[in-house]
Amino acid sequence: MTYSLNVCHLYGDLMNTYGDLGNILVLKYLANKMGVDLTSEVVSLDQPFDPDKYDIVVFGGGQDFEQSIISKDIQTKKQALTDFIEDNGSVVAICGGYQLLGHYYIGANGEKLMGIGALDHYTDKQKDHRFIGNVVIENEETGEKYHGFENHQGITFLGRGERPLGKVLEGHGNNGQDKTEGAIYKNVYCTYFHGPILARNNDIAKHVLMNALKRKYPDADLTAQENLKVGATF
Repeated sequence: MTYSLNVCHLYGDLMNTYGDLGNILVLKYLANKMGVDLTSEVVSLDQPFDPDKYDIVVFGGGQDFEQSIISKDIQTKKQALTDFIEDNGSVVAICGGYQLLGHYYIGANGEKLMGIGALDHYTDKQKDHRFIGNVVIENEETGEKYHGFENHQGITFLGRGERPLGKVLEGHGNNGQDKTEGAIYKNVYCTYFHGPILARNNDIAKHVLMNALKRKYPDADLTAQENLKVGATF
């Protein structure tokens, strides 16, 4: 049987400050090893998001200026994105993308940028301080350790139905207070890890792909794909 997955790179032309395109390349690489044909396309400003067209959404990070523009445009996609998430669609959301899936984000200048509230977190800001440096976290459900680099002024607090991507072993994480980093809700993976997180953490990429395959092909025998061995990093 031939499998195929379609990826939406949400605002990929604007929210790619930290090389988030690399996450698409990693998904394609691993999908190929799984025998899956994976295609991707950018959905940006003034373009509708069709929840029935895509299997995975990658929503990267950007600067405050880009986020202020996207905060307004994404409201037109709010219902479609929420429907996709509630229907167990797979999402990878990084930094600004993570923040905009929540209720709101307070920018560096104090401006309140509205998210879509698809996830029940919110993001405040630190005063004259940023979290910068390497991060190591452990997913307490799987025992997997993930490695990344953080650089954010925002401090995020998780809400109803969300659990952290991992417990902070090194670094600051969501807010520097509760030892959480990132968020998982249904098949959504959020994180403050900058750059192509999936290149350093192939286990997350595999989870994203498997979740998408199981959703699209619920009756298929995916044993071979499930058994594909991936390392923590390339």
